[in-house]
Amino acid sequence: MKKLVVLTGAGISAESGLKTFRDSDGLWEGYNIEDVATPEAWEHNPVLVQEFYNARRKSVLEAKPNAAHYALAQLEEKYDVTIITQNIDDLHERAGSTKVVHLHGIITRSQSSIDAKLTYPIDGWELRMDEVCELGSPLRAHVVWFGEDVPMIEPAARVCTSAEIFMLVGSSLAVYPAAGLISYVGREVPKYIIDPKIPEVRINGPLIKIQEKASIGVPALVNELLKN
Repeated sequence: MKKLVVLTGAGISAESGLKTFRDSDGLWEGYNIEDVATPEAWEHNPVLVQEFYNARRKSVLEAKPNAAHYALAQLEEKYDVTIITQNIDDLHERAGSTKVVHLHGIITRSQSSIDAKLTYPIDGWELRMDEVCELGSPLRAHVVWFGEDVPMIEPAARVCTSAEIFMLVGSSLAVYPAAGLISYVGREVPKYIIDPKIPEVRINGPLIKIQEKASIGVPALVNELLKN
């Protein structure tokens, strides 16, 4: 089976009703990102941060995968597919994809506030302040905040080096280090970019641009790939 690697961003989840992480006004769901998505925010007002992610988790659990998510899962019929996602939702998994690398964590899990390697499933959408890890530290959302390391970036880069086909879906390539992953893909590897606004990329080799939203462009491309 050919190795097919897909990097997905906020655009694919937006079509399931989930707001993009950073809109043009610098806010996320009406909040300043600095107030809810940094270690300093957690230190200053952990209750606000916990409430914010509880609300985001509730939205994620109420959302449903869209045609793009299901199409990517369908690719596993013929390809060895790994999805690398910048998104913190679980829509790829719910659509049926079996190999998903979450660069920025996944909101349906919690983590220790002193050891990010300690993660736990969350029963439902609410994480309470009195819930603690095995070390006795309060649990927080399993999400990478601004100013924190991205521990999955190296495994993701290794996956990209093995790609025989590469797809970029719904990402503006504006957030680093995720935006640099495309540079790990081999020069000769066919690369597809699907987005209503194709981001500027400086790469050598074959590049196919599909200027469509994910729910239209991805199923169309998947149908073509499954024919080959």
